[in-house]
Amino acid sequence: MVLKIHGASQSTCTRTVAVVATELNVPYELVPVNFATAEHKSPAFTAVQPFGQLPYIDDDGFKLYESRAIARYLVKKYGGQGTVSLIPTGLKEEALFEQGVSIETANFYPSAIGFGLEKVFKPMRGVTPDEARAAECLKTLEAKLDVYDVLLGKQKYVGGNEITLADIFHLPYGQLLVKVGRDDLFESRPNVARWWKEISTRPSWLAVKDGA
Repeated sequence: MVLKIHGASQSTCTRTVAVVATELNVPYELVPVNFATAEHKSPAFTAVQPFGQLPYIDDDGFKLYESRAIARYLVKKYGGQGTVSLIPTGLKEEALFEQGVSIETANFYPSAIGFGLEKVFKPMRGVTPDEARAAECLKTLEAKLDVYDVLLGKQKYVGGNEITLADIFHLPYGQLLVKVGRDDLFESRPNVARWWKEISTRPSWLAVKDGA
């Protein structure tokens, strides 16, 4: 049975799962969830994903939600099918990977999603963005990326010297920043620019960045 991803093609978290599946050479079927009709809040959907958020997967009857958890599951089950491991197995290497995941979750994601909410998602819904909030998120993100530039001057990737999920998790919201014309956040920092160019041009991401 092919892996089923219940989500929306343009959803950031749906594309997170899709890029990991693609990186691992795991075929998947996207089962579209209609945002316009609030299908993600329907009893049928919330019976599986009680928070009514995208996506969840159905892997031959095994259902799982939360994109980061899904990504880890896919690597653990299908990791041998890809060209890279995405989760290291050595003690110190895995610790650096976990550190990298925490960096993304605590230092990149909150400001990136906050900025994206104001500049992309609210306008899509016809809601007036809070420009002060957007500016605050942007200022925080700039400071965080200054630290990224130092970190990436010492190691090749966020989670060590091999690409991991810690890097992959940056892609959807990083692309959102590029979409609204803020690619300067990456390009103005040489080590960040080198890293972003490498991860954002991977064939797996190019295959899903415009839609899972």
